[in-house]
Amino acid sequence: MLERPSPIEAVTFDVGGTLIEPDPSVGEIYARVAARNGAKGLSVDLLNRRFSENWQKARPFHHGQEDWSRLVDRVFEGLLPQPPSETFFAELYAEFAQVGAWRVFDDVVPTIEALAGVGLDLGIISNWDDRLRPLLKDLRLDRYFNSILVSCETGFAKPSPVIFQEALRRLGRPAAAVLHVGDDLQDDFAGATTAGFSALHLRRETPSADLQIQSLHEVAVRLGAL
Repeated sequence: MLERPSPIEAVTFDVGGTLIEPDPSVGEIYARVAARNGAKGLSVDLLNRRFSENWQKARPFHHGQEDWSRLVDRVFEGLLPQPPSETFFAELYAEFAQVGAWRVFDDVVPTIEALAGVGLDLGIISNWDDRLRPLLKDLRLDRYFNSILVSCETGFAKPSPVIFQEALRRLGRPAAAVLHVGDDLQDDFAGATTAGFSALHLRRETPSADLQIQSLHEVAVRLGAL
């Protein structure tokens, strides 16, 4: 085992936008399922834009089926004679539970294997629903993590300090010994630092600050794992 010149003993990760992303895009999946249900020819670009706009407004969001149903209805508002909640929402919800709807970022497995190789405990802290654990298993990612914490199971979502404190309890580490990495400035970076964690804000576009990173490889470099 390599010597690790860092006080950090564990690293926790967000999931969506950090470890995985929809592939094809949300808009493509929405359009595909809508077409199977008779609504053909919907613009993928429009659906992607509407999803992004409504996702930013959907706060607080508890990641239950009712939350997703309301969000999807807003995305399709005015585009269909009936909202998806009355037609194909269940099919759409199931679609995002499938491996074929997601892509693991290329930097994920090399990074977490490098971190594990220097003796770091790895965990997940994710705002998600009950589809996450089976999805991580199907993506063969669950095996890398000693602790997987999902907001739907704890009843608290990031940036609540409660979910971060529960992660510390499960990891058996003090906050000062844990680094959290995620792509959401409020939920991940602010939530983690408020709870006493170290944190890095993942921006896969060009970062502009010392605590922003563009790739997960930078986590391993900063912790002396590469």
